[in-house]
Amino acid sequence: MDLIFISGASSGIGAALTRHLAAFEDVSVATLSRSRVDSPHHLSIDLSDPWSWRSVAEWMDTVVGEVLPRTLGFFHCAATLDPIGFAGEVDGDAYAANVVLNSASPQALGDRFIALAKRLGVPAVMVQISSGAATRPYPGWSSYCAAKAAVDHWTRTVGAELDARNAPITVVSVAPGVVETPMQAGIRQVDETDFPNVQRFKDLKCEGILRDPDEVARELWSLATRSDLENGAVLDLREMAS
Repeated sequence: MDLIFISGASSGIGAALTRHLAAFEDVSVATLSRSRVDSPHHLSIDLSDPWSWRSVAEWMDTVVGEVLPRTLGFFHCAATLDPIGFAGEVDGDAYAANVVLNSASPQALGDRFIALAKRLGVPAVMVQISSGAATRPYPGWSSYCAAKAAVDHWTRTVGAELDARNAPITVVSVAPGVVETPMQAGIRQVDETDFPNVQRFKDLKCEGILRDPDEVARELWSLATRSDLENGAVLDLREMAS
């Protein structure tokens, strides 16, 4: 049986992936999020608290011991845009929590996942969820934009490291496009003073351009199960699906 970890599983893309994978009899899903998720294995946890990461690693070990998987996967979907606003003008504690969740937790949990896969000696793939914000500055999203850029370069670097060790582990970073999630709904409610690009996202909604999260989940799973993935690749899901 394959074992797939999904963070941020209670909402958005993470929730869509959880629904999609539930249909596969040969896949066991393990979810982690702040809110409870109905899955065979679940850990309720706040990843913006770095003290929680040790608990995640210990939980992963426990789940692996119960499932005895042939392969491992990890879709790291947990993220937040809050607080939206210009640096130096938002709540400092909330800004720091954003930095920890979006930038640090993908790297720290990615490190633990790779160590787990190496210890088990099984093939593994990790998919980091990126964004066009990694390369395009959006005033009001400074911590989010910086975090996605960090995730992309972490992926490139770790991919090179894994290739240097000839490890059967692949890491990729994937921008899914603009997806109709609760995060998107929240963006459209923000005042233009705090997020000058808000009208663009309102227009995307009105024009019916936003992507369906269930479709995105299917495409992400199809991508993750490909045998020709380039280690360390930073990808646009819309280009891969076309």
